[in-house]
Amino acid sequence: MLAKGGKMLRRPRIRRLEELLPYLREGRYRIGPHVAKHMLQEGFIEQDVLRAVEWGREMAVYPEDQRMLVLGYMVFPPQLKLPLHVVLEYREPRWVDIVTAFIPKKPHQVYSRARIAAILRFDGTFEEVRWVRPKFLTAEDIPH
Repeated sequence: MLAKGGKMLRRPRIRRLEELLPYLREGRYRIGPHVAKHMLQEGFIEQDVLRAVEWGREMAVYPEDQRMLVLGYMVFPPQLKLPLHVVLEYREPRWVDIVTAFIPKKPHQVYSRARIAAILRFDGTFEEVRWVRPKFLTAEDIPH
C-alpha cells in the first residue's frame, strides 16, 4: 500500500483473541481508566473482566485502531450470567490494553468504530482514575 509521497504504509495487523489470551494470562495487560470507572459504577472486578475475555468471543475487530470487541459473561453461581463487553487494544507487541469494559444493554449488538470512540469520550472524568498494571509486574515491564 503506497501513501502520498511514495512511502510504503503498513497495513494494520489483525489479531485474534486466541493470540492475545497468553498475554492476559501472563499479566501483560493494563486496565484503562474507562474500565476502572465502569468497575466502580457497575460493581464488577478485574477478575470478572479477565474471565469474560478468556471465555468470551470476538464480536468485532477494528484493525485501523488495533482493537477488538469481545463479548463474555460474568458467572455468578448457581444460575446468574451477566454479559460483559470488553474492548482490547493490541497496538504494543506482546501486550494488551483493556480499554473499556461494561455491561451492555444489548449483548449481541456490534458497535462501529465511531460508537466505541463515543463511548470512550462520553465520560469527562478520566482524571479520577489512571492506567494500572497487575501487582506482580514492575514499571520497566510496561511499554511507555
